[in-house]
Amino acid sequence: MDAEVFAALAHDLRLEVFRLLVATLPNGMPAGQIARRLEVPASTLSTHLAQLERAGLLKSWREQQRILYAVDTDGTKNLVGFLVNDCCHGQPELCGYPAARKPTRAKRASGA
Repeated sequence: MDAEVFAALAHDLRLEVFRLLVATLPNGMPAGQIARRLEVPASTLSTHLAQLERAGLLKSWREQQRILYAVDTDGTKNLVGFLVNDCCHGQPELCGYPAARKPTRAKRASGA
């Protein structure tokens, strides 16, 4: 896991942006709307959005004159996977999460 991911989330504003966009999944949000919701100048926000995108936690795309941002689910899955596998030694219950259920014999036999 790249330290840039943790550095991106270590800043209060970037963490707020990430949490806001997680709440909008699977949709994105225009940069201007993010700035208004978090009450920060657009010029300040753009730097933070760029860092989250470079870290692989956000993705952006253009729709006409607007740039929309959304959580990059692949990057977020990589982060969560790292935390569970490396920090919890592959045992999510050590980190307070329920252990993954193993399929029952009947489900394995049916291929479900």
